[in-house]
Amino acid sequence: MGRASAVLKKILILALILALPGFLYYLLTVKGKNRYKPLPKFGPKEVAKTGHKFHGKYIPDTIFHKLPAFSLTNRDGQTVTDKTFDGKIFVAGFFYTHCPQVCIEVNSNVDSLVKGYAKNKMLRFVSITIDPHNDSPAVLAKYASKFESANKWYFLTGDTATINNLAANGFYLNAVHTPDGQFIVDDKLVLIDQEKRIRGYYHGTSIADMNRLNDEIKVLIAEELRKIKAPEM
Repeated sequence: MGRASAVLKKILILALILALPGFLYYLLTVKGKNRYKPLPKFGPKEVAKTGHKFHGKYIPDTIFHKLPAFSLTNRDGQTVTDKTFDGKIFVAGFFYTHCPQVCIEVNSNVDSLVKGYAKNKMLRFVSITIDPHNDSPAVLAKYASKFESANKWYFLTGDTATINNLAANGFYLNAVHTPDGQFIVDDKLVLIDQEKRIRGYYHGTSIADMNRLNDEIKVLIAEELRKIKAPEM
């Protein structure tokens, strides 16, 4: 009986270890009211003329930075705008197809995330070229074929002015094709919420940052799910 009891105890411990991550995520997404710290909102902000009461105290609303409207073209030659991502969380970054090792490393790490969230309907991934002169939709399609990416991953091109403005004033990233022919691209990825606000920055070449991005995607998904009102009984 002693040996059987010991074996049973080991099985129970193993079962608890395996179940713990799922149980914690359940607490976060279903029972998670006030159980986690919300992700910050990046970019400039201003005080609104409206407000709300909290514990009887009036608090002015805050207007946070949001991505500006944009219109780009995907690898199939179709127009993709900011409206395409209405109601979606997405991860975005900049690259160019003939970029040296850094872009390959970043997009390889993104590819792993795409696979991991293949069945999640809330999440999309976006890679925008900073070399639209050379990176036509056909070139993007050939480049994208290197990855096992589904329709959740957008490879986008467009005119130089739109892309430079979006990088600098939308995502606040250092990504530009300069007039003298130089390419400057940041290895950072940006996490965007359903209201198109910036919620996190991550170095796409850093395993630690990619793990943090994976964790914070889950936190943001939980945050968005909490906004959905439960149906009336």
